[in-house]
Amino acid sequence: MAYEDDLALALLLADAADALSRERFHAADLDVSLKADHTHVTDADRAVERAIRDRLAVERPADSFYGEESGRAGEGSREWIVDPIDGTANFLRGVPIWATLIALVVDGVPVVGVVSAPALHRRWWASAGGGAFSLDGPLHVSEVDSLRDASLSYNGLQYWMEAGRVEQLLSLAGQVWRTRAYGDFWSYMLVAEGAVDISGEFDLQPYDMAALYPIVTEAGGRFGGIDGGDGIWEGSALATNGLLHDAVVAAVAV
Repeated sequence: MAYEDDLALALLLADAADALSRERFHAADLDVSLKADHTHVTDADRAVERAIRDRLAVERPADSFYGEESGRAGEGSREWIVDPIDGTANFLRGVPIWATLIALVVDGVPVVGVVSAPALHRRWWASAGGGAFSLDGPLHVSEVDSLRDASLSYNGLQYWMEAGRVEQLLSLAGQVWRTRAYGDFWSYMLVAEGAVDISGEFDLQPYDMAALYPIVTEAGGRFGGIDGGDGIWEGSALATNGLLHDAVVAAVAV
């Protein structure tokens, strides 16, 4: 595998991140503040990102870095993109659905992804050409090929409302078998596992998506923007088992 060493490093970074975040989960003295965009950040977010960034500075000094909390540093074709705690709102409320997202992006394409959710005792990972895996073994998306048999996770209704797409979402919801809002990284990992067939949401940044992309695509699915573009730079995400992708894009198009 072309990125075997990078994946091995990403898994070690996830180990370190888990140790830090697990210790601060449910901490009575957790420090919480609001960022300029009115989202929450905790001392755990900052500590995890700092630990990953510092380790990468030693192990991959020529690579650039893009973290949710510290922004971008460095230049070049290889960039590590990190969300230290995806699901901070869950983290600070004691909900166990949160994870550290670690990705390596080469020339704009995510080629390594690790999603580690220690409170759920779950981890998923993939590298380009190397397949996708969880602690339970290899991953593969579902073979559902009809919307009427599909399970849809839409994350949060308010995001679809803010994007002016709530009518499209309701139309799609009326065409599928069932709808849920699992939220954050978990929806996409469920797509990769074949438990969910469609997941989509708006108002995302690259660090929300970079680690998810290789896992979904290496599991046989498709990942891109809700309007049909590929990759992680669209500001929205749509992940499917591939068989349903075009039908979903058509259903939610404006």
